[in-house]
Amino acid sequence: MLALYNKIMLALYSKKLVQEEAGVTAIEYGLIAALVAVVCIAAWQLLGTHLSTAFNNIASSV
Repeated sequence: MLALYNKIMLALYSKKLVQEEAGVTAIEYGLIAALVAVVCIAAWQLLGTHLSTAFNNIASSV
């Protein structure tokens, strides 16, 4: 996932340096927002599973 992010950002910034455009385009904002959303969903899924398991273990030991 991090490698994909690095490739996307490298492509965006190298294009920006060549064209010397000012500001960030809407496409770049969209890609960044999509990447943040994917990372948040993945973290939510991972943490949710671990928290559920931890609470179930605590509940069964009580």
